[in-house]
Amino acid sequence: MAAKFEYAQAEEIRDVLHERQARYLFIGKSGAILLGFPDTTQDADLFVEKTAENCARLLDGLRDLGFDLTEEQAEEVRRGKDFVQLKNGPFDLDLIFAPDGIETFEEAWRNRVEVDGFPVCSIDHIIASKAATNRVKDRESLPRLIAFKEYLKKKRRDE
Repeated sequence: MAAKFEYAQAEEIRDVLHERQARYLFIGKSGAILLGFPDTTQDADLFVEKTAENCARLLDGLRDLGFDLTEEQAEEVRRGKDFVQLKNGPFDLDLIFAPDGIETFEEAWRNRVEVDGFPVCSIDHIIASKAATNRVKDRESLPRLIAFKEYLKKKRRDE
């Protein structure tokens, strides 16, 4: 079983990919956690902009982070394969170039939330993606994510 994904690892991702000027968004449960969702996850999920230049920057950043990529994995990143799961680095990382439930990276980028320098998908996009994947574990977390969305709305109104 993989170790729990830690905030310090999110900071490493943020710092290295910022330095490399890669465009990505935290998505999934790791994104929700950065928004304040009270939960844990085993990995980080990144929604990555699928351009040749951005994929090359991401690849350099992954190597900077300590991922020992096979040539096959490097090629999957270069071409922006829909889903790339990495378990051969300092932590588990899922790269998602075409998440279910989100039309385009640009749409998600326009609606992103910045949290301490972390680019995060909006809670609406996180929920849409979880709902569209229709996996059992995602269906089970949806009611809590929806309640969290309502909490965030109320919190913004009260500020």
